[in-house]
Order: sequence, then structure tokens, then C-alpha cells
Amino acid sequence: MAVWENETWAGVTSRRTDLKITFVVAPYPWRPMGALRVAYEYANGLVGRGHDVTVVHASRLVGGSPSPPMAGIVRRIHGVGSAVRNTLLKPRIRWHALDSRIRISYVKEPFPIAIPNGDAVIAGVWGTAGYVRHYPREKGEKFHLIQHYGVVFGNSKEQVHDVWKAPFHNIVVSKWLHNLAEEIGCSDTQYIPNGIDPTKYHVIRPLMGRPAKIAMLFHKPVWKGSADGIRAIEIARQKHPELQLVLFSAVARPSNLPSWIEFHRDPSQEYLVREIYNGSRIFLCPSWSEGFALPPAEAMACGCAVVSTDCGGNLDYAEHERTALLSPPQKPEVLAGNLLRLLDDDALRLRIARAGIERIRDFTWEKSTADFETAIRESVRWRG
Repeated sequence: MAVWENETWAGVTSRRTDLKITFVVAPYPWRPMGALRVAYEYANGLVGRGHDVTVVHASRLVGGSPSPPMAGIVRRIHGVGSAVRNTLLKPRIRWHALDSRIRISYVKEPFPIAIPNGDAVIAGVWGTAGYVRHYPREKGEKFHLIQHYGVVFGNSKEQVHDVWKAPFHNIVVSKWLHNLAEEIGCSDTQYIPNGIDPTKYHVIRPLMGRPAKIAMLFHKPVWKGSADGIRAIEIARQKHPELQLVLFSAVARPSNLPSWIEFHRDPSQEYLVREIYNGSRIFLCPSWSEGFALPPAEAMACGCAVVSTDCGGNLDYAEHERTALLSPPQKPEVLAGNLLRLLDDDALRLRIARAGIERIRDFTWEKSTADFETAIRESVRWRG
């Protein structure tokens, strides 16, 4: 178990040793995913602070209960065989920079045999918590990194609330999620917001003189609101036909997308920052629900004025009429009205954009990682 120098616990002064931390995530990282990015940022930060970090990727999540005793030998053989096969077929994580000191593991399903013993084990995405809650004690103190309200993924409230109230140390990424946790009755919940790396996301091009271009992340799930966003742009273009929309996405361009829309699949971080974020006046977020919403925060750091739905987690940094213009979800006409306000009033756009730049500076991965590290240390210190 990890202990710390110059701290006295039970009358014994201990020397500091590294924490052994495991993140359990899914699915395999063939394409960019916001939840995986957050886990990777914490893994980078924690290994940079001298800790031993492993990230276990599961290719599928079927159930979180332990195997019955009679199946133990079969599970062990199956787990070893899957580990060998998936090691040979593991994807290369090209879309996010990972510290080379992080151990990356690929398994078919995250049963205990695939998880190293350690000080802390963290369910890094929704779905893995069902497995982590049943891990034996030697895997470490159990954390649940809650990045969204799982109901949006098709789970019932009863299922979600049962997992949230399980014996985890819950870490929520937004005040909205923290309020939900309190309403549900979770007893051990800490708010640690996501961060933005200012060395990656910052203003490169002047705010003045940016083209009449709007950037938006495109998603297939209906609740992400992409159809609402495109409809809002179409309405705004009736008054501003010169208006351009640039979409970026992890998926291929839809065949029915209008030809006037610019589309980029899996743009590099450099292109996203320099050409899309810094090349746009406005960033549009039409989602119905978000745990935190990283892209609007990134765009805000790059000087985009943000027009967004009031979708939950973005309220940590998106304040209506100050750092963003907000409207209710599923109302593209109101989104269009806010777009037109910024297009017709450049002074308002610049005021919103500059206030956004200042606000988002409060959110850094360095600070969030320090708070996460403290939470882990405290749990391990009193573990016994």
C-alpha cells in the first residue's frame, strides 16, 4: 500500500512510495472518444507525478458480476487467450498523445484476472463500473469517474442510480452531475471538473476579422443534436447566405449532408486548433445532454464565441450572456436566433469570446489531476 513521507498514521512515520493506479475503460480506442480522452489526460498527469499507471481497455461489456466458482478455470483460460489475441490486434492510439510510461492493456472483458493489484482502480467510462464494483480488495480502492448521466445511453434510472450508489469513491466532472448525485443520495462524491490544456488550445488568430464560419462537432446519436445544429445554421443562412459551417467528426461524412457544408473526419489536433477552432467566429453546441462538453470548452479557449444549448455540464463554464449564449435543447429556432445575434453584432461576439477565454483559464488538467491525486491518496491513506 502507498504511504507518504513526513506523514504520521497510527503513530508510524512513513516514507513516500508511488501509487499503483489502474483505469478500466471501454471500448478499444480505434477512434476519438471524449470519455477516453479524459481518462488518458488523468493517466498522463498521474504518471507524470511519479505514479505507476495502467489503462485496461475492454473490447466489450456484457455484465459486471463475478463468474461463478465452477467457471473459474474456464474464465482464466479464456482471459489469457483473449489477452494474447487482443495484444496482437491492439489499435495504435494515434488521436491522443500518451506518456510512454503508461502501461496499456487490451482484454476482451475486464474480469479481475485482467486487472493488476494496486492502490486504486478507476472505472473510467460508463459500463465499466459494473465490473469494478465486484473486484476483490487487492485491486485497490474503487473509484467511479462519472462523466455523464448514464440514462442518455439507454439505461434505466434504476440501473444508473444503483451503480452511482455502489461503494465507490465517485468523481463527477461537472456541478450538474454533482447535484444529480446528491439528489440520488450518493454518500461519497467529489466534484473535479475536466480541464483544458492551454499549451494545446489557445488563440492563434486574432478574434477580429475571422470569417463568417461556424464550427460544430457532428455526432450520429440523435440526442447529440446534430440535426438541430444544422437546422439552426440553415435558418441563419436565410439572412446570412455567406455563412459557412465546418463540421468535424469521428465518423464518415453522411451521404445526405448538403454539399455546402465543410466536413472533416478525424482532423489532427493541430488542424482542429489552427484551422477549425481558430478559423471560426462561433462554435455551436446543439446537444441535448452533456456531462461536461469538451469541444465547446476547447473552442472557447481558441477564441470562438460559444452558442450552445443548456445541456447540463457545460454550465460550469458557459454562462448565458457572459461567456456564451444559451438556449433550451431541441429548439433550433432559438439556437438560430442566438447565432444571428452574434453575426449581427460583432461587439457582442467579441465580448462573449473574450469573457470565454478568461473563464476557461480556470479549468486546467494540472489542477484537476492534483485534486484527483489527493482524492486517491486520502482513500488509500485511510484504507488500512
